[in-house]
Amino acid sequence: MSLQTEWIHYGSEGQYTGYAARLSALKEPAPAVVVLQEIWGVDEHIQDVTRRIAQAGYTAFAPDLYARDGARPPGLDFARVEAAKSFLNTVSPALWRDPDARRAALERLPASERDELSETLELLFAGSGRMDEYVRLAADTCSFLREQYEYSAGQGVCAVGFCLGGAIAGLLAAEDAALRGAVVFYGNPPGAERAGRIRCPLLGLYGELDRRITDAVAPFAAAMEAAGRSFEYHVYPHAPHAFFNDTRPVYHAPSARDAWVQTLAFLNRVLQPA
Repeated sequence: MSLQTEWIHYGSEGQYTGYAARLSALKEPAPAVVVLQEIWGVDEHIQDVTRRIAQAGYTAFAPDLYARDGARPPGLDFARVEAAKSFLNTVSPALWRDPDARRAALERLPASERDELSETLELLFAGSGRMDEYVRLAADTCSFLREQYEYSAGQGVCAVGFCLGGAIAGLLAAEDAALRGAVVFYGNPPGAERAGRIRCPLLGLYGELDRRITDAVAPFAAAMEAAGRSFEYHVYPHAPHAFFNDTRPVYHAPSARDAWVQTLAFLNRVLQPA
């Protein structure tokens, strides 16, 4: 099946950038899926996921959370982020969020490379402090897809997010009353106090070994049940964080296969015509 892909600028002043994919054969607007990135941005993996979702018959759209007015800030360009990803693939995930441990690992590198990596890693891990901004961007993206983008205007919108993007997808569900559903891949669940504000169904997909995130899932599920909200979740045995990312060493194929089936079934269910 032939796909059409494009990078576009959108927003009230064209300040946002996003990667869009759709089937060439579709002649009418299709339901839209917002693909929310990991901390690496809209890299090749997220672009590939966006294309896969488009191949299932949706208008798929990945907003670049880091880009403004057509550019990323210094230190977060694609090459620098890829270098940071490659470095982190060589160390234990337990070190990622420990600044002292990261610095110790970086000390083994040449000074110029160390300085650039250190700057980029600081910027990447500081993203958790910008969640409100990212949720607003995601909500603006949903509105754009529902109201303006010719390939999805008038159709339902769902969100699928990974890691950072998974956390954003859950928060978005509490902010966007028109969202049809959200799929959270190994992202921190929203605080229990937000459960009553979530109107759409949620699907959560987590790895057993990812205790930092997965241990918070059952309390959130209890809050959702108490609020009368829909939250189905799966914790995959032996699966680490980011088990779906087939470009990284943590990829766990059995879990990824089932998670993809669960995702497509969920999208098909929540994006049926109203």
